Amino acid sequence: MWRRVSRLDEDLMRRSGRLSSSPVDRALKRLTRTANHSLLWFAIAGLLALRKGPTRRAALRGAAAIAGASTSANLVGKTLFPRRRPAAELLPVPRRLSKRPTSSSFPSGHAASAAAFTTAVAMESPLAGAMIAPLAAAVAYSRVHTGVHWPSDVAAGSAVGVSAALLTRRWWPTGVNEPAAAYEHADHTPLHEGEGLVVVVNPQAGPNDESPAAAIVEEWPKARVITLDELDGVTDAKALGVAGGDGTVAAVAAVAAERDLPLVLVPAGTLNHFARDVGITGLHDTARAVAAGEGVRVDLATVNDLWFVNTASLGGYPDMVRVREKLEKRWGKWPAAGIAMARVLKSSRPLHMEIDGEKHLVWMLFVGNGPYRPKGFAPTMRPRLNDGLLDVRYIRADTRFSRLRFFLGALLGSLQQSRTYKHLEVRSLDVRVHGKPIAIATDGEVGPRDNHFAFRSRPAALGIYRP
Repeated sequence: MWRRVSRLDEDLMRRSGRLSSSPVDRALKRLTRTANHSLLWFAIAGLLALRKGPTRRAALRGAAAIAGASTSANLVGKTLFPRRRPAAELLPVPRRLSKRPTSSSFPSGHAASAAAFTTAVAMESPLAGAMIAPLAAAVAYSRVHTGVHWPSDVAAGSAVGVSAALLTRRWWPTGVNEPAAAYEHADHTPLHEGEGLVVVVNPQAGPNDESPAAAIVEEWPKARVITLDELDGVTDAKALGVAGGDGTVAAVAAVAAERDLPLVLVPAGTLNHFARDVGITGLHDTARAVAAGEGVRVDLATVNDLWFVNTASLGGYPDMVRVREKLEKRWGKWPAAGIAMARVLKSSRPLHMEIDGEKHLVWMLFVGNGPYRPKGFAPTMRPRLNDGLLDVRYIRADTRFSRLRFFLGALLGSLQQSRTYKHLEVRSLDVRVHGKPIAIATDGEVGPRDNHFAFRSRPAALGIYRP
């Protein structure tokens, strides 16, 4: 079979060599040099990343896919499968590269990077992927046209690239921008010009110093804007609104759930995890839902007397999140997460605790309001907020080399097969910590210290306006 492939490769190369000379020859030589070391794709990724949303996610996923494809093709594939490059004599002199590569011909690293980047981009933005695909195909063919790869090298490299792009879903699932499933609910009242709406605004929230209060008053002139400290004195609201980060959102959502008032959510924090999962991207989404009276009900969760909308955690997890957020701007989200994980695991001490009556030695424990994806220890998004479950994850400290095994499992995306990592989906959870009382972190805020933590899912606890 290999001989048949080799004969077909040689036949195709000779046919390519017999093509008439044209300006395309010069263009393909320039294109194939531009794609050296994936510079072409990183330049395109930089352009895509200028705009928030699917194109920025496409750029990040594309860069991650290139890293995997380049490693697989150049470091692994070329080492395991040495193959001679096509003879220069098969092509006319003007077509040949002046500096021919000397590494193994199989597989094509250029084709692997091109296919990886294009596939990854298309997973986040099909339109951007369709626009890039012809350029990727031209780069792949340019390796044959300039005589540095056999056609089968290009085919194998393309397969490696597509596989590397698809593999990114193991750590980073697609569909992050899709709103979570929720309970259908049609009882929300349209609020004309915000009549009966009381909005809590956190002026310190968000990445800049601009308060969202002015935009809220402009959108809802009859709404009343207050601070969080004034919320306890509000008794006549038809709906409670909140503009701030997830910590502020959790505080107002707790009051709304206890009083059975619908929540008007205006994303104004730095990350806005809850708003993103609910499916609200900005004030325009919320205003449309408030005007039409459209909305849903979603699950919340409690630990002791605290409500939380996203996550609660014990042990080193809060420290890991804080370190990651400090490093994100410099290193990017996933490298920052790896560095933060290594730092925290190195310095943390295990906790002696009972989880639902069973004794465990644990490095850190994470509890999510609803099942998170992916299933490893890098929860990114929630596909559902309507199943009444808690997402429980913890790292055992009673196995040999548990920290190292957990760290390697997280990097390789194989935590679900690791004995050090445990994942449960339950309706309630009882945790008792032995020794000194420890603090719990909920939605990014550090809460009170205690030794007993009773977690409960609260199905359909909160009504929320959503288009």
